[in-house]
This record gives sequence, structure tokens and C-alpha cells, in this order.
Amino acid sequence: MIIPKTLEEIELMRQSALLVSKTLGMIATELKPGVTTLELDAKAEEFIRDHGAVPGFKGLYGCPSTLLTSVNEQIVHGLPTDRPLQEGDIVSVDCGTVMNGFYGDHAYTFEIGEVDPATKRLLQITKESLYVGIKEFRLGNRVEDVGSAIQRYCEKEGYTVVRELVGHGLGRKMHESPEMPNYGKPGKGKKFVEGQVVAIEPMINLGKRNIVQLNDGWTISTRDGKPSAHFEHDVALVNGKPELLSTFQYIYQALGIVSNEEDEFRAKPLVL
Repeated sequence: MIIPKTLEEIELMRQSALLVSKTLGMIATELKPGVTTLELDAKAEEFIRDHGAVPGFKGLYGCPSTLLTSVNEQIVHGLPTDRPLQEGDIVSVDCGTVMNGFYGDHAYTFEIGEVDPATKRLLQITKESLYVGIKEFRLGNRVEDVGSAIQRYCEKEGYTVVRELVGHGLGRKMHESPEMPNYGKPGKGKKFVEGQVVAIEPMINLGKRNIVQLNDGWTISTRDGKPSAHFEHDVALVNGKPELLSTFQYIYQALGIVSNEEDEFRAKPLVL
């Protein structure tokens, strides 16, 4: 069952989502060759607690970490390790918080130094597909309208869409109805309702779409060992249209990137 939120609850969720965004912005300043994802995990937990929240992932379903850090061929759910990041790596950093009784859940795939052109293109298309999907999250549409838009956008560029892992509704629980696949057929799935909040998160592979779970019981990788990209936003349906609760602007501020990609999904300008 979809659980719509009031405008007051959406504002509380925005606070949770923006704390995740700020945490990812902090992580962006720390990412460089030689840093381990375990070090990043400790910094993220301290940052979240210092801001009056608790990590959303740690302890959830037995998760041992604040961040999920998925490197190169790892798709999602990568556990932090003591392996130093290397020049040319990519790393999806997925983070959650709980504030005011609501979750935020948000991810970005970072480049470590100079990344090869084929992988850089994969990241670009995956991030673009996120906004293509968000445009379809509007009153009158259904769940698979979002997924089919993402699928078409990525497959026309020669990439494959992970099927076993999906986005989801978000609220007082990390995972609420509906599941939000990144593939599908237009006009299929549950109808969207005013006030619902979802996490939309394309997971797109450079090679084949097949996946494998590692022995740690968490990390999901591509079966063929080729890179995968993952981007995620929290989005509310307000006045029939998608409104971003999370932002990549703290990341861009840290990295010196100028972008207006989020502007059309904000009711008012974001103040950093």
C-alpha cells in the first residue's frame, strides 16, 4: 500500500534527504587515491550523528556500516573495506539517515582521478537517465512509466539495466511500497498518488545485466566484471509534479561543478 505524506511530513523528509546530500558533499571532499572506504564510512557516521541524526543503514537488516560503497564492477550494497581507492576507480556511495522519524536515502557514483572515457560515459548516461525517470513521476502516470523511460534511455546507448534491484517508496520505513524498477512497460504498475515519496535509483551496467552476490552476503557485482553506475534521488509528488528532496549540489560545490540539472524539479531555489 502506498503511504502518501502530508506537506508537513514532506518537509521533515526533505531535512532527512538534505542531510544525506550534505554527507555526500563532505565525502566528495575526502575522495582521492589512497583513501579507504572504511575511512569514509567512519567520517560519514560522525558527520550524521554530529548533525542530530542517526545513520539510516547501520543495523538495518543487519547492515554493519553507515555507507554502502560499491567500487568499479560492484553495483550496490558494497561493504566498506580497507582497500585503498585507486586512480581510475569509480565508487557508488549510498547513504541513509533517520531524522524526525523519517528516512533519507541517496546515492552518487564518484570518479577517482582520471577515469577512462567509456566508464565516464556510463556515469553520464546513468545520471541523465535518473532525471529522465523523475520527469515521469507525476500524477496520471504509473510506476512502470518511470522504469520504461530509464530503460529506453540507457538501452539506446548500449547499456543494460539491472533487473533484480529496484528503487522504492520512502517514509518512516526505508523501504515502502511501491517498488520502482528501472525497466518496464508504459502504463503498467501502480498509479502514483499525491504526496507519495519515492527513491528513484537507476543501476546501469557497461556490459551484460547479469549480477552476482559476493561472499560477504551484501555486495552485488556484475557477473562479467564490467563497471556499473548508480545514482539516486528522493522525490516527492507535490501538486501533481515531481519535487526533489535530495540534491547533488553539495557534491558539485565540493568538486567545482556548475549544473542546473535539478532546477526544473524544485518549487523554489535551493539555498546551500
